[in-house]
Amino acid sequence: MRVVYRASGIRVASQSPTIGSTLMSITIAILGPGAMGSAVARRLGDHGAHVLTSLTGRSEATVQRAAAAGMVAVSEADIAAADIILSIVPPAEAVALARRLAVAVSERGTTPIVVDCNAVNVATVEQIAAIVAPSGARFVDAAIIGLPPKPGTRRPTFYVCGEHAGGLAVLRDLGLDLRVVAGPIGAASALKMSYAGVNKGLTALGAAIAIAATRAGAAQALRDELAESQPQILARFAVALPDMLPKAYRWVAEMREIAGFLGPDDPANLIFEGAARLFEHIASEQDEGGKDIAHKDIAHKDIDHRDIDHILAFAEMARQPSKS
Repeated sequence: MRVVYRASGIRVASQSPTIGSTLMSITIAILGPGAMGSAVARRLGDHGAHVLTSLTGRSEATVQRAAAAGMVAVSEADIAAADIILSIVPPAEAVALARRLAVAVSERGTTPIVVDCNAVNVATVEQIAAIVAPSGARFVDAAIIGLPPKPGTRRPTFYVCGEHAGGLAVLRDLGLDLRVVAGPIGAASALKMSYAGVNKGLTALGAAIAIAATRAGAAQALRDELAESQPQILARFAVALPDMLPKAYRWVAEMREIAGFLGPDDPANLIFEGAARLFEHIASEQDEGGKDIAHKDIAHKDIDHRDIDHILAFAEMARQPSKS
């Protein structure tokens, strides 16, 4: 069954809309088709939505991922004609994408709901809202919390806020766990920053201490003490530390967004600037040249290329059963 709209805007269901019919399938554009975006696209498509994306300048792997998710590649002009546009990109790309969307929507003369789903702080999402508003698009602030959708699960959760958040109710019918957060633009992003600060901040702490303890020869003793007194934390590190490694480059900008969320005068700002530098360092070990890292001027002679091995070794120790 497909979710469709009559020209009057009333949502109905139809088995197979025909060309020339007064029924129109809802069209959702997702930018971009990364791991989260493509998984969301697949879920929406499975529930009857027509999902568009842009593949300009994207890698062959991304093109294949988008195709596997049932996404249709179109121009940005056609993206602007979608009913709903979801921006799901690394936080460092969110503002630039908003500018491109604003131009495309203005030129097309449409009024889509533009949803910023990115891990950005309140000030950044307010800036994005100000960029989008003159185009005529309706703006919604959103936070995605959870891993990419998998069959048989409800997660992740989309928290949305703002004047036009109610216009996204159809996404529930299309398989998303949508929840409205009370408050103006920025409320959802504040929730995302707070949650990510705890969730990813704890991973940063674990990585930093795993490296330091290993360098000092204390890794095994630390593992044994955590197993005895903090088994839940040890179990978390066993999974979270290796899972973080391929994502580290994307977490750099997110940590800096959290630092900005706290504000420059908050002493805790330095915690997340430090986490950003740590993830930057880890990413640079994996990808010479610091691909997709905000600060690319890292001196490679200063990088200890053993740190990833330290993290992986500690995670492996964490997975081992305790000796009786």
